[in-house]
Amino acid sequence: MPGSCGRRSFHSATKGSYQRVRAYLQEKRTSPQTVAARAPSPRSVAGWILRRPENLTEIEQLRLKTVRTHCPELDALTRHVRSFAIMLADRKGECLPESLAAVRQDDLPSLHTLAAGIDRDRDAVIAGLTLPWNSGVVEGHVNRIKMLKRQMFGRAGFDLLRKRVLLA
Repeated sequence: MPGSCGRRSFHSATKGSYQRVRAYLQEKRTSPQTVAARAPSPRSVAGWILRRPENLTEIEQLRLKTVRTHCPELDALTRHVRSFAIMLADRKGECLPESLAAVRQDDLPSLHTLAAGIDRDRDAVIAGLTLPWNSGVVEGHVNRIKMLKRQMFGRAGFDLLRKRVLLA
């Protein structure tokens, strides 16, 4: 036989019949075994933590509660993320010092690094969390100009970039 490399075919190498295989599988299907639920993916858990609790389905809330009870670090992280989200949404920048103090009390090194970075520019962060003004429009224009420049693959000079910015 071409391509068989001297091996026997599948049907001649197998022993037993369809009935034997079926009986074997039936025994496995009916045997009482504990079914372990698959652990949720890190992406799913992050999504549950970052979304508003009222936007989670009942199943997602239950799964997040299970994860939080099994992992105290994730429970602490969820509390900090949600308190920061409330502070951000309600523009309560004056609550930042207490929030950072709470972060430092928990044993979460990555959040300690974040807290240290926020402390370096604390006044600006508090102003950003408190005042109604922001630089979002300016950042949007900068992003658009960078996109136009990338589209030109660095081959055009300033004059062409200027024309494209003004005409876009």
